Amino acid sequence: MLPVWKCAVCFLLMLSTGSAQRSSFVSTKGGEIITRDGTPILLRGINLGNWLVPEGYMFKFKTANSPRTINEVICELIGTDEARVFWKKYRDNYITRDDIQYIKKLGLNSIRIPFNWRLFVSEEYSDQWIGPGFEMLDRVVDWCREAGLWVILDMHCAPGGQTGDNIDDSWGYTFLFENPESQELTIKLWRKIAERYALEPTVMGYDLLNEPIAHFHDQKKLNALLEPLYQRMVTAIREVDTNHIVFLGGAQWNGNFGVFGSPFDPKLVYTFHKYWCDTTQAMIQEYVDFRAKYNVPLCMGESGENTDAWISAWRNLQER
Repeated sequence: MLPVWKCAVCFLLMLSTGSAQRSSFVSTKGGEIITRDGTPILLRGINLGNWLVPEGYMFKFKTANSPRTINEVICELIGTDEARVFWKKYRDNYITRDDIQYIKKLGLNSIRIPFNWRLFVSEEYSDQWIGPGFEMLDRVVDWCREAGLWVILDMHCAPGGQTGDNIDDSWGYTFLFENPESQELTIKLWRKIAERYALEPTVMGYDLLNEPIAHFHDQKKLNALLEPLYQRMVTAIREVDTNHIVFLGGAQWNGNFGVFGSPFDPKLVYTFHKYWCDTTQAMIQEYVDFRAKYNVPLCMGESGENTDAWISAWRNLQER
């Protein structure tokens, strides 16, 4: 078992207040996420980083920086058969029931689970649903139900790649937005996930794409394609699941909300990420303004990688 501090820490902070006790499916009302009885929720959570999406910087690797390149190193060292054994043991032990219980004892109320599409679907035959993905998610959802924690499912690595960098396990470009097959597979996977967890209140919602469209790609061309793809994903999800919240991240590391128009679904939450910035109101004002303009909930889905003093100041800013 690895201690929780080896996970990528983030605060999932709603700009609202209230109890976080689960009774049934959470929903949205105006600028807040609410419980079934209408109580606003203040989300305080952690990402289970480096578990289902290994990242090189978390291992302190110098060159291998994505799940694919890390696996290549492991295969070169011990061969493909032993690599499969290694990754099974890794996934079975990196996050355990004890870790989930510890997260609860820390006073947190939610976890965000980054996952890779390759854990669910054959890369060679996209109509074959194989891999340990659902087994791993089912296991941690069970643990979170027992502990009284909400779960946010985060597609960190989408077919084709939504970021075009190491974090989405892509080939260095955002092929998702230009490849119809990758788009259809992404939509099918979200529909399948939603169908599986449609009646599970421990799952708070679905974070559709992590940090789409890195800043060094053609923003003018690609940014215009993001919200239409989100709309197609949500349409597919709503065919099987009207219970859960959907989280939408802005372009350029979840920071650019200029890609969004008016909300197109009654249960949307807009999520931004911030690292290495001043802990001042100016750093979040554009998101606060967006929340006020459209009367929608706002969530900070990732932060951290800084000193304890910075993290404390940043958290206090979100909760004001």
